[in-house]
Amino acid sequence: MKYALVIFETHASRARIQADRDAHRKAYETWIGELAAAGKLAGGDALDTEHRGPVTVRKTADGSAVVTEGPVHSGEETLGGWFVLDVADHAEAIELARGFPTQETLEIRPILDSA
Repeated sequence: MKYALVIFETHASRARIQADRDAHRKAYETWIGELAAAGKLAGGDALDTEHRGPVTVRKTADGSAVVTEGPVHSGEETLGGWFVLDVADHAEAIELARGFPTQETLEIRPILDSA
C-alpha cells in the first residue's frame, strides 16, 4: 500500500530550518536514506516555501476561476512537501512517520491504487 506523508511547516519550523539548514538537511537525508534502504520510500518532493508564496485557484458555481494569493486554508501551517511510502499497512505508515526527524507536522493519507 502507498501512503503520502504530507509535511506542514509553521513560521517556527521554517525559522529552525533557516537557523541551521545543514543540520536540518542531514536529519532529512539520514531518515530518507533509511527509508530507501528498507525499500519503503517511493518518492517525495519539497516545496519552495521561502521564495514564492502559494496561489489558490477556486472554481465558482458559475465555472469562473477566482485566483488569490495565499494557501487554500488560512492558518499558520502551510504545505511544505511530501513523501510517498510503500508499506504493508496503515500502522506501518504511522510508525515510519513517528521517526520523522524534524519538528514539522505530518499528515498521513492513503493513496488510491488507481492513482
